Amino acid sequence: MQVSEKFYEFISERTWQLTEKWYESLDKSDPAGVYSSRDPEEIQRLKEQNHGFHERFCHLFKDVGQDTLRNFELWIEEIAKDEEHLQTPIHYILREFFRTQDQYLEIVKEFIRLHGSEYSSEKIESLRDLIIKTFSLVISEFAEENYEYSQRRLNAQQEMIRELSSPVILLNKKTGVLPLIGDIDTGRARYILENTLAECVGKDIEHLFIDLSGVIMVDTMVAHQLFQIIESLSLIGVKSTISGIRPEIAQTAIQLGISFENISVTSTLERALNEQGERNE
Repeated sequence: MQVSEKFYEFISERTWQLTEKWYESLDKSDPAGVYSSRDPEEIQRLKEQNHGFHERFCHLFKDVGQDTLRNFELWIEEIAKDEEHLQTPIHYILREFFRTQDQYLEIVKEFIRLHGSEYSSEKIESLRDLIIKTFSLVISEFAEENYEYSQRRLNAQQEMIRELSSPVILLNKKTGVLPLIGDIDTGRARYILENTLAECVGKDIEHLFIDLSGVIMVDTMVAHQLFQIIESLSLIGVKSTISGIRPEIAQTAIQLGISFENISVTSTLERALNEQGERNE
């Protein structure tokens, strides 16, 4: 019998034993993450995920030469996208990968004590090589998958935040308000420009009130882009009224040479809406 087949028989019946031993020795004092959970259901799920790794790992020795990553593909995807693992610092997860690798290297030592005389040192060493190479591949693939999924989720969250932070709210059929809050960087200013134009066209808005009272600070580039919104809106037939301009923003606009001559400006959004209501009466 080949050494790999013998080793497969040696470890295949110990997969749950490996999982229980791993969890028993797990440092559960981590301040956050999947390994610190006290929820029985989460603990059982964690053990099943660990056991799923062992089942796949054992088969590498039953069929030496198979595509390692293909064997682990679904497992890696599941763990990389698992919500509890996503909330766990990556260095904790890598620590457990290496602890599991140490488990297998210890099993090799036990295997040698029992069956070392049956096989050459080269064949025994091939077991260690396969273990180390497999863990290297799986860890690398997991880290990449985890990073890519985290980035996709982060981008989706940022997109949602941008949408929520620059809403065009309808006041009536032809009038809307754009309340801007917080810091505005170049990326957000560009999104506001594109989103505002699209929203005004989609909602058939003729007059948009842009309130800047919640904007604390902008740089010169962002100030320029904000006033580009006004110019762009005029090109599609939307009248604009700005309210709540802070002195710092006004000073920046003047330094940029932006003229307020053709821009409707009021001190507060309330006053702007009141004036609009009086004109409509």
